[in-house]
Formats: sequence, C-alpha cells, structure tokens
Amino acid sequence: MYTDTIADYLTRVRNASMAGHKVVDIPSSNIKKDITKILFDQGYILSYKFEDTDNKQGNIKIALKYDSVSKEPVIKEIQRISKPGLRKYSSSQDFPRILNGLGISIVSTSKGVMTGKQAASQNIGGELICYVF
Repeated sequence: MYTDTIADYLTRVRNASMAGHKVVDIPSSNIKKDITKILFDQGYILSYKFEDTDNKQGNIKIALKYDSVSKEPVIKEIQRISKPGLRKYSSSQDFPRILNGLGISIVSTSKGVMTGKQAASQNIGGELICYVF
C-alpha cells in the first residue's frame, strides 16, 4: 500500500524515462489522469491511454517522449513538491517560475488540476503538486 500515490506515479515516470523505456504502466486515479492530460498537452509525453482492468481501478499507459537526435528524455526532471507530511500551497500571485519559464508547475485548485500559468491567469491559488522540466 502506498501512502503517496502521486509520488509513486512521478517516480514510475522518472525511472522509466531514465531507463529509456518507451511505455510505462501506472495504476489509475482521477488526479493521475488529470496530471497525464497536462503532461500530454504541454508536450512532455508522446501519448497516453486509459485502460480498464478486472478491478475497478484501471491503468494508464504512457508513451514517453525522447529527443529524436540525442535520444535524451524530454522530461529532464520531475519533482514532487507538496507531500502528505508537508503540504505546500501558493496564491495566484506567488506561483514559482520553473527554469525561467521553460518548465511547468502542476497545481491542484478548486477548479481542478491545471498548470501554474493557467491558475495564475484565472487568479486561483492551490496546492503545488509537482514541477516538470
């Protein structure tokens, strides 16, 4: 049993990209599906597919994206920020700039999971889930 399923999700993606795997399977949940959609929309993963399994949980299959020339993963680093033992919240004015605007922060808000830029433009604060660059 995992106490922090989002950290497990991020670790699986991080380990698969560092090992050079093309596809990674992750147990599904609604917040993981939202994070996956954001990673796809921002161009960090190639594609994804939500699969139903025998149990009700389901699976997420993520096709990782690599640079065509250097074969390096597009996701250089993915960090968990808010943890179960220490939650990190931010107002809409205080969202951090990741790698001077080249990375993204993923935020859980009252309007759903979105990037830090989207939350700042809608003037919504929330819990910082992770940084991706």
